[in-house]
Amino acid sequence: MKLRIGYELDYDFPQPTPLILMLNVHFSRFSDLETPDYMRIEPSVPISAYRDGFGNWCSRLLAPAGAMRITADALISDSGLPETTNLSAGQVSVDLLPEETIVFLLASRFCDSDRLLDLAWQLFGHTPPGAPRVQAICDFVHQRIAFDYNDASVTRTATEAYREGRGVCRDYAHLAIAFCRALNIPARYCTCYLGDVGTPPPWPPGDFAASFEAYLEGGWQMFDPRNNVPRIGRVLIARGRDAADVAIATTFGPNTLKGFRVWTDEVAAAG
Repeated sequence: MKLRIGYELDYDFPQPTPLILMLNVHFSRFSDLETPDYMRIEPSVPISAYRDGFGNWCSRLLAPAGAMRITADALISDSGLPETTNLSAGQVSVDLLPEETIVFLLASRFCDSDRLLDLAWQLFGHTPPGAPRVQAICDFVHQRIAFDYNDASVTRTATEAYREGRGVCRDYAHLAIAFCRALNIPARYCTCYLGDVGTPPPWPPGDFAASFEAYLEGGWQMFDPRNNVPRIGRVLIARGRDAADVAIATTFGPNTLKGFRVWTDEVAAAG
C-alpha cells in the first residue's frame, strides 16, 4: 500500500521569530519513502538541521515578519496490514533493562508518574505483568478520557487528564505512559501520521496523532490508548519523553497559526 502524507501550516509572525520544527518522517521509516518529504517554506528562508538527543530530525529557521507557509507532500510505502501486538511479551526487570531505556522510566513534564504511583498499583497491580498489563492500562485510559478537540490543552499533565477525564490523543498517551512508568515499564511518547485507512466514515479532519511505545520482552511495542484497536498506516515522526520533546513546532516569539492541514491518504493502485 502507498500513502500520501503531508501537511500545510500557515503562520503569521508580527516580528522575525526563530522556529524549531520536527516534521520529517522518522529515520526508521526513511527507506519506505518513495518521494522525499522535503519541507517547503514560503517565503524561502535558510534552514539548518540537527538530531536531538532522541534521534529526531529537527529543522531550525528564522521566520521573517508576516505570513509564512510551511508544507510537505510525500509518498510512503506501508504494509497495509493492521498493527500487531505481542500480548505474550513479559515485563523486563529494571535491573536487566538496557541503559537507553532508563530515561523512559522517569517522571517528565507531562507524564508525572511520581504522582500516580499509588493509584497505578491500586488499579493495575493485580494484572499480569508485561504486555497484558500495558493493554489493561490502555483499556482503562480509553474509557477514562472523553475525546474532544475543544478540550485540547498544551499544559495538561497526566494527573490532570486523569482527574478531568477529558482531552485529546496526547492526553491519552501521557496518562498511559505515566501509569506504565509508575509500574516500572519504560514508555516513550510518539507523534505520527495516522489516517483513516480501514475505518468507516465519516472521517474527522486530518491531524497528527499521539501514541506510545512500551519496552517489553522482545523490544519496543506500539500502543494507542486513544483508538485502542489495531490501525493501518501509522507513520512515525518522532519519539521522546512526552509531548514537550516532540512538538511539531516550537516558536520563540508571538505568532498566530492561521491554517492547519494534515493528510494521510491511501493512494489507489495504478490500473
